[in-house]
Amino acid sequence: MGAVFPRDVREAVAHWSGHGVVHAEAMVGGDTSSVFVVDLESNQRVFLKVGKRNHGAVLKEEAWGLRWLREAQAIRLPECLEQGESTEGTPFLILEYVTSGQAGAGFDDTLGRALADLHRAGAPGWGLFRNNFIGPLPQDNQPGPDWATFYRERRLEPLLRKAVDRGLVDVGTKRQMFRLFQVLEQRVGPPEPPSRLHGDLWGGNLMVDEEGEPCLVDPCVYGGHREMDLAMMQLFGGFGQRVFTAYHEAHPLRQDWQARVPLYQLYPILVHVNLFGGSYVRSLSRALDAVV
Repeated sequence: MGAVFPRDVREAVAHWSGHGVVHAEAMVGGDTSSVFVVDLESNQRVFLKVGKRNHGAVLKEEAWGLRWLREAQAIRLPECLEQGESTEGTPFLILEYVTSGQAGAGFDDTLGRALADLHRAGAPGWGLFRNNFIGPLPQDNQPGPDWATFYRERRLEPLLRKAVDRGLVDVGTKRQMFRLFQVLEQRVGPPEPPSRLHGDLWGGNLMVDEEGEPCLVDPCVYGGHREMDLAMMQLFGGFGQRVFTAYHEAHPLRQDWQARVPLYQLYPILVHVNLFGGSYVRSLSRALDAVV
């Protein structure tokens, strides 16, 4: 049974559009919000996310992140049409509806080149001037002086502490992480400028639009090392080798970049450890074994 479309949000959507809601269909998914496809009397179709009360910041930061990535004009992302709260305090986000299609010829090449352009658009520094969320977890983007410091202090250490406090990882894993911290500056790779990152680039956040072109959704943005996005793309699969080849042709990678994939998968694995525990604890140990 799908989520119930809240009456107060229906009224808010009608007020925004100036038209009544004809139909709202609940969609599968949405870990941090309920999602709906909404048809309006104007024949416009929109995508709607409805958050839990007092959780409006999650949708607010998603909207901001989409706009920030769209500024690069590198790859399609849905347009944010409205973000706010109903009269009863229910947060919502109205997005352009992107019709799903079939991947066209050269899709992987287009995606690889577009990601290269997105990363090349850059960021003001390591981090961002505002915090956001990765899934339901807060993501601290306070800028760091260099990439190694930022990755340790804003990404790995907070989630390690959370996992330790909850008894999700053992002493041996904690010691491995501390050993990594001592040599992290030498492990992160040669210096590079900050890239404009999607931040949660797994296959579920890639769409094929009605023209057969790539479209990205659900970012958790910041300025970081571009290999973070590329490592995340390899964590759960869903991206063909041609994507990475096309990326490299457009924005050459260091020869040893693949050796750092386990290092840069530590952050999303720690996210999953804190959210789900279980097998992700073993994935964390395997990744650490590969880098320490």
